[in-house]
Amino acid sequence: MQSSPPQEPQWSPAVTAQRSPRDLAGPWHSEAACRRDEAGLFFAPSQEPTAARLSREQAAKSVCARCPVLLECREHALVQPEPYGVWGGLTAAERRVVLSRRRRREAAASGGRSPDISRIA
Repeated sequence: MQSSPPQEPQWSPAVTAQRSPRDLAGPWHSEAACRRDEAGLFFAPSQEPTAARLSREQAAKSVCARCPVLLECREHALVQPEPYGVWGGLTAAERRVVLSRRRRREAAASGGRSPDISRIA
């Protein structure tokens, strides 16, 4: 009787992950429009005058507006949270407003209850 070589066990995940072509090509930031621009456009120099800051931020936002990964970038900056610079077309101050609104919405959705920490473990 001839024995056959052992076979690799057949394994398949319970849930098939949906992967976009962007996932297969690399991280989202590899496609960011800003990777070709000066970082100084997206991050303020120290003691920048208000008019210069507003002009620089507007220029950065115009780069963001044509970016194919704008939403991924924005979400990254909100989740991290990134404390400085223009990310996903939003300044740090604008991101703080978005985060504050999210927290209020989440609190309203949970009925104003604080999470039960004893259940988290």
